Amino acid sequence: MPERLTVAEQILLTTGADYWSTASFPAAGLRSLRLADGPHGLRIQDDENPDHLGLGRSLPATCFPPAVALASSWDPALVREVGQALGREARSHGVDVVLGPGMNIKRSPLCGRNFEYFSEDPLLSGLLAAAMVDGLQSEGVAACLKHFAANNQETDRQRVSADIDQRTLREIYLRNFQIAIGEANPWSVMSAYNKINGVYASENRWLLTDLLRGGWDYDGVVVSDWGAVHDPVEAVEAGTDLRMPGRPEDDRLRVAEAAGRLDHQALARVAQRLALLAERTTPDTRHAPVVDLDQHHQLTRRAAAESAVLLVNDGTLPLNLQTTQRLAVVGELARTPRYQGAGSSAVNPTRVVSGLEALTRRAETFGATVQFAPGYDLNAAPPDPELIAAARDAASTADVVVLFLGLPGQYEAEGRDRTSIDLPDNQIALLQALAGTDAPTVVVLSNGSAVTTASWRQGVNAIVEFWLTGQAHGDTIADVLLGDVNPSGKLSETIPVRLSDTPSFLDFPGEHSHVRYSEGIYVGYRYYDARSIGVDYPFGYGLSYTTFEYSDPVVTTFDVDDPLAFTADITVTNTGSVAGAEVVQLYVSDHAKTVTTPPQELRGFTKIHLQPGQSERVPITVARNDLEHFSIAARSWVYEGGPVTVMIGSSSRDSRATVDVEIPGRPVALPLTVWSTFREWREHPTVGPQLEKLLAARGGIRGRMADLLSDETGQDSVLDVPMQSLLEFPGVPLTADDAQRLVTETA
Repeated sequence: MPERLTVAEQILLTTGADYWSTASFPAAGLRSLRLADGPHGLRIQDDENPDHLGLGRSLPATCFPPAVALASSWDPALVREVGQALGREARSHGVDVVLGPGMNIKRSPLCGRNFEYFSEDPLLSGLLAAAMVDGLQSEGVAACLKHFAANNQETDRQRVSADIDQRTLREIYLRNFQIAIGEANPWSVMSAYNKINGVYASENRWLLTDLLRGGWDYDGVVVSDWGAVHDPVEAVEAGTDLRMPGRPEDDRLRVAEAAGRLDHQALARVAQRLALLAERTTPDTRHAPVVDLDQHHQLTRRAAAESAVLLVNDGTLPLNLQTTQRLAVVGELARTPRYQGAGSSAVNPTRVVSGLEALTRRAETFGATVQFAPGYDLNAAPPDPELIAAARDAASTADVVVLFLGLPGQYEAEGRDRTSIDLPDNQIALLQALAGTDAPTVVVLSNGSAVTTASWRQGVNAIVEFWLTGQAHGDTIADVLLGDVNPSGKLSETIPVRLSDTPSFLDFPGEHSHVRYSEGIYVGYRYYDARSIGVDYPFGYGLSYTTFEYSDPVVTTFDVDDPLAFTADITVTNTGSVAGAEVVQLYVSDHAKTVTTPPQELRGFTKIHLQPGQSERVPITVARNDLEHFSIAARSWVYEGGPVTVMIGSSSRDSRATVDVEIPGRPVALPLTVWSTFREWREHPTVGPQLEKLLAARGGIRGRMADLLSDETGQDSVLDVPMQSLLEFPGVPLTADDAQRLVTETA
């Protein structure tokens, strides 16, 4: 197909025809492709007002739970099901590419767009994103992983340079993308706005060509974020295929081509990739998508309920409306629900159910009553004494208070970061005022980013973190509070006690258009564990209306040539009185010497559903490459093998079984240079013996260096000297030429 296009036509393919579609050349067999915002619901703008930011009203579509909620399900099958439903809606509207899922790592709880992202952990993020991709693409609609890469803040996102060392970049901020691409092969990827180490992501050849395509064998299309390309010639040369929104009148590529400054092969590759994308998303006219909006609404309800995280419960939950006849529903968020984020991902839902509406309806079926009091204003207003007094009056006559708290939309949004992890002041004031009432208090949280409960959780009886639920908001909440659904969500991010405890506290969001990732690989629980810092709730945490017991762990290791490193099997028993689901989490503590490692890292998980008294043998497999770390010295991923501790449990800080095993690996041979230490030279498997032979032939090391080497206390001062420096000392019978020859012969 590309050979049937003129150079001028190939140039037009590198940018959109307009805000949402690509150019078409029917004579060459290339159709136009339609793109639409995601990632948790379809956002198709009215063609008469095709603004990217969503200032115009979009067509109605199901608003599914955003990634912040779905991630707490720890359930790839559920996420895939949501992806399928989203794909069906997209296909029914003629959409070829859905711009999602978003999967940037939650470096800081302050990031204003965290509601669109899955986790602080790359393995969990990567596997859940892969499930969403698989679901979307099973319906013939391309997923678009975003934002590639290191888009971890909204502040200055159009200019900021994320300054990250290579190991941190590879292990944390690229690893999730690598996993998702390897597991699900998304048909498109969106490049981020920001720079990475001084180079814009959309114009970064190392990122888009050397790594993405050369290193990961990616064959899909790279789309720019809207307005992220600043030099279209550099972008095409770097590996960006499609610049959005469309700028077909921009003549910079035409001028560069006429001047011989544009590689024709780069243009041909763009055409080939867009042709492949068109082929992959060609509608199957024999099987038109069947969209059942009622079914999708119920899926939203179920998915959000299964993702709810029970943070605190003294037995007050689940509520029994046969005995709890008087409910006080307090909080404006009960009447005005917060169920999705703001910005380009905002969906015009097909319907919305508020918490007040759902609880009132359910209460009426049992002859119970609901009294509502707003308690606070959502517009960041100061505490209102009249609203608080009315809330206290409602609570004073209630059997239980259901208190709706959370973050209003203006607190977190695309293009804006937060400055606090606390609830708004007027909600804190309401909490304090209700603390003296006698009725048990159940807190319902609705927020897209982490909020700390440390200062007030002791004064309430139960807390459920619902995050952002999607459009079935109220029914989801009623299902969980009344026990129709046993909450089984687990936190996909650590909830800190204080903002100052967070890993990036001193370097977020940076200054002068640079942000240093000074915490390195110690992101999220890796940091809190390494520093032994207390948290509000740990990574992987979540209670249940039942209890689970773990027993009989067995770890089986495999040969070094097997792609599996080991499998762990453990028996889990539901020891409670109601059915429930448990996320069995496996962490590994690597006692390696080649690279420093965090105290523990998530290496596998499985979600199981058990009836009361039921036991199940749960297997978790860990791939060998999931044990690897990126070595700066070796310039590659390495796993040297050795002793590891396998921990299986209910959260990162609730280990129920620990097994120490030896995992086989491969020795790490670091590249030798004249700046390698004398110790590294001596320990090198091939150079070491030759070095000792040469030294012996020349009478060995003499003088002061020999004295130090023979002294147990002093020998490190010689062994840790770079060879280049050692050659300068008297008594060392080697020359620079000797060293260079040994390096060259064994390279």
